[in-house]
Amino acid sequence: MTMQALVPVFAALGDETRWSILAALGEGDASASALAGRLPVSRQAIAKHLAVLQEVGLVEPVRVGREVRYRVVGSELSATAHRLDAIGAEWDRRLAAIKEIAEGL
Repeated sequence: MTMQALVPVFAALGDETRWSILAALGEGDASASALAGRLPVSRQAIAKHLAVLQEVGLVEPVRVGREVRYRVVGSELSATAHRLDAIGAEWDRRLAAIKEIAEGL
């Protein structure tokens, strides 16, 4: 996952309601109506937030009979976490190099 690919993901995750939706879906698949019953947000707002999360690949719809439920796409969350780990490791490497140079002065 490139840094450019992370920007829309972070933009989507920058909303507290979307975090709450992801957390709720982490407990199990749910429809927009079910999520609206659990969160202090209207069904219409939940549907809009789900569309944003779906657009960046963090959730996917699953048809169960006549109902559409949403599930978290764990591979996308894992890829995002791995990219953040790589960025953190690079910063650790750079800071260690700076420390080494500073101690050598």
